[in-house]
Amino acid sequence: MIAYPHRLLLARPVRAVLAAGRGRANGVLSILLAIALAGCWPSASAITPPQPPAKDPNIVRVSEEQLHQLDIMPVSSHKFRVYKIAVGQIAFNEDASTLVATPFTGRVTRVIAKIGDVVKPGDPLFEVDSPEVVQAQTDLISALHAVERARMSLLVAQRQAERTTRLLADKAISMRESEQARNDQAIAESDLKTAEGTLHSARNRLRVFIGRDQAEVDRLERERIINPAVTVNSPLEGTVIARKVGPGQYVRADAGEALYGIANLSTMWLKANVPEVDIPHINVGQELEVKVTALPDRVFNAQVIAIGAASDASTRRVVVRSEIPNPGHVLKSEMFASFKIATSAGEDALAVPPEAVIWEGEQAVVWVEREPLVLQRRKIRVGMEQDGRLQVRDGLKSGELVVSRGAIFVQNELDQ
Repeated sequence: MIAYPHRLLLARPVRAVLAAGRGRANGVLSILLAIALAGCWPSASAITPPQPPAKDPNIVRVSEEQLHQLDIMPVSSHKFRVYKIAVGQIAFNEDASTLVATPFTGRVTRVIAKIGDVVKPGDPLFEVDSPEVVQAQTDLISALHAVERARMSLLVAQRQAERTTRLLADKAISMRESEQARNDQAIAESDLKTAEGTLHSARNRLRVFIGRDQAEVDRLERERIINPAVTVNSPLEGTVIARKVGPGQYVRADAGEALYGIANLSTMWLKANVPEVDIPHINVGQELEVKVTALPDRVFNAQVIAIGAASDASTRRVVVRSEIPNPGHVLKSEMFASFKIATSAGEDALAVPPEAVIWEGEQAVVWVEREPLVLQRRKIRVGMEQDGRLQVRDGLKSGELVVSRGAIFVQNELDQ
C-alpha cells in the first residue's frame, strides 16, 4: 500500500483523538478520515489541460462560399518598358496653318469672316477697295481692245495679200507690191499673237494676284465694267484663329502684316523641352503618350515628327515636336502638357494586378493559394507599375496563384 506523506502527518492526531474518548471518536474520526482521503488526490488546479496547436499568423482558411467571392489568378510575365517624361506646350500645327495678308493696297470695305468661323478654300475673308484692282481690270480691258484691233488688222492684211496675188497673176502690179502685201500680213499675224499673249497675262494677273475667279474674269470681258472691290479668300480649310483688320482700315501690300490667321485644328503640335541627356533615346517616328493639365482624365497618342537641331544654352534642353490628333478640337494652343515616351524595348518580368498587393507601411504583401481553400500571406518586392500590372522583383514564382480581387478581405479575416 502506498503511503502518502500527508496521511503520515495526520496519523498522530488521529490516535490522540481516539485516546481521548471513544464517545466522540466516531464522529471526529469520520471527519478526519474524509479529510485524509480527500488529500490523496491531486487538486483540479494542478491538472494542466492539453493546449491546441498554435495558429499560423500567415495562413487563412476560407470556405467554398468565401472562395467564390475572390478572384485568383496565376502570376504571369509582362513586358515593362523604361519611360522618359518631359513637359511642353500645345501649339497649332504649322504645317496646316497659314497667315493671310493683303496682296494689294487699299481700304477695307467689309469684314466677312470672324474669329472662330470655320472656312474652306475660296471662302471670302474680307473685301478691299483697291486702285491696283482697278488698274488690273483696266489692263485686261485694254488687252481685249488690242486683240480686237490686231484681228482687224490681220483681216485687212489677209485681204490685201489675196488681192495683190490676183493682180500679180494678171500682171497688173509688180512683184515688189505683192511681196509687200505678204510682209504686211506676216506683221499683222505677229501683232495678233503679241496682243493675245498680253491678254493671257492680264487674265492671270486678275486670277492669281488679285484673286478674281474665272467667272469674274469672264464677266469683266463680257460687260467691260470695272469693279473696284476685291475679295481676299481663304487659301485652306480651317478655323479663323486671329484677325487684325477692321472695316475702313487702310492696308498696304508691302507692309507684310498678317491680317488673318487660319489653322486646321484636326491635329495639333506638342513642343516639349527634353533634357539633352535624354535626346539619344528619342527618334523621329516614336510613339508617345501625352497628358494635358486641363484634361487630366484623357491620354492622347502622338508621334515625334522633328527633333531640334540645337540645345538651349541656359536650360540644356532640346525642343522635340510631336503631332497629336485633336478629335473634337479639345486641345487648345498654349495648353500645358507632359509626355511619356518609351526609351527601350522593355524587359520581361513577373507581374500581378495592383489590387492583389496589400501595403503594410512600405512592405508589399500578397495572398498565395498554397492548397485548396488555404491562403498564405507572403511578402514580395515590387518595381514599376505599367498597363495595369505591378512588377514583382522577388517573392513569387511564375504560375503561382494569387488573390487579386478580394485580397483586402482576406487580410481583414486574418486580422480578426
